[in-house]
Amino acid sequence: MGVLAAERIKLTSTRSPWWCSAIIVLLGLGFAALVAAVNRSPRADTPPLHVTTVVGGVSGFGVLVLMILAALAVTSEYRFGTIRSTFLATPARDKVLLTKALLIGAFGAVLIGVLTLLAFVLAKVISGAEGGADLVLTNADNARAIYGVPIYAFLSVVLAVGVGMLVRQTAAAISLIILWPTVLESLLSAFGSFGRNVGAFMPFANAGHFYSASASADAAGSNWHWGPWGSLVYFAVFVGIVFGAALFVVNKRDA
Repeated sequence: MGVLAAERIKLTSTRSPWWCSAIIVLLGLGFAALVAAVNRSPRADTPPLHVTTVVGGVSGFGVLVLMILAALAVTSEYRFGTIRSTFLATPARDKVLLTKALLIGAFGAVLIGVLTLLAFVLAKVISGAEGGADLVLTNADNARAIYGVPIYAFLSVVLAVGVGMLVRQTAAAISLIILWPTVLESLLSAFGSFGRNVGAFMPFANAGHFYSASASADAAGSNWHWGPWGSLVYFAVFVGIVFGAALFVVNKRDA
């Protein structure tokens, strides 16, 4: 409990978590309002507004900023040297890392979960009866697009804490967190069948396959080897490997 209290104080007494949280709120709700306003009076050639689309600001931009927040929670301690005091107070370093990941992960999951619901409601109200005709939660795929995002957010935070502990440097950690899902995995689509085959094994692609409302419909026409829940397990195993490596390294290296 002492470690938990210390990590809570660190999280709430610095400005970066508050700024990151405000950015997550603005991006998540702002994106939902924007796409709903555009689709308020859809034309014949306008694609229907889906649940995955309206929560895209939360699941995309929001979770990305949340991962940056989680990485900063680790790398900032190395930057300012406070990690040494932390490890002196708590010699069980893995306990510090686990507590940090669970605390930020729980905070992120709650924040992202609330914003996902708010984005859905906001988009449904703004888009109106015609534009938001497909914004319903009566089927399992659409419901998974709502509750799947906070699950993805929690695992992403654990991954970001692990990455931050492995690289220790803010610039390197943030670059890796941003470039991996937005550039590296996106570039695979330019390599034809090879990219589709390899893309089925990319961690963030699997995460998107899990919380996407169209995952079940797309599975038959894609190179996926498993369904949405299999993709969640795959992403969770990837996160576990990275975080396990961080736990091993933090006990081997000097602070």
